[in-house]
Amino acid sequence: MVRKPENKTAVAVPRRSSLSALQPIDSSPFKRPSSPLFIWITLLLVWLISLLPWRLWLPAPDLLLLVITFWCLNEPHRVNMLAAFCFGLFMDVHDGALLGEQALTYTLAAYGALLLRRRLQHFNSIIQAIHMAPVFVLAAAASRLSHAWLVGEWAGWQWLWSALFTAALWPLADVLLHMPQRRLDETESGSA
Repeated sequence: MVRKPENKTAVAVPRRSSLSALQPIDSSPFKRPSSPLFIWITLLLVWLISLLPWRLWLPAPDLLLLVITFWCLNEPHRVNMLAAFCFGLFMDVHDGALLGEQALTYTLAAYGALLLRRRLQHFNSIIQAIHMAPVFVLAAAASRLSHAWLVGEWAGWQWLWSALFTAALWPLADVLLHMPQRRLDETESGSA
């Protein structure tokens, strides 16, 4: 009797997928923190840009809110909720609005970024934008609801577009604000 040779190929057992099996997309974190001078220059520059009248269009994205929450997420020791509150007060004084309205929005968004920081550090900028969209919407909603309660009239839903456009600009902010850091990391790894 002739025996067939046994074919011992490994049969792939399907693995159950779970959240613990997920790997971060960008597994190479930066080696050094951003320069404090660069961080505050970007904040002051965007604050000056936010003083221009294009912000009066209700669906316009809030660039200052975007940059503040971005730095709260990536450099929480340098930009925190106190900085967000101060910039919010500056915007309230500039707009002539109820004092504390923008400060509330900026502080709540900074708190949301700090709260989600440990989770969001493991993902790329697109996933971060998806996570930050509800933070921007809830922060703006709290401000708009308090405004409607104090003034006695509802301003409409156009502010929702502003929060969504701000979240959509998150990947662009990630590229632009991390550009000097990426260049430093590339030159350091090229010389090693």
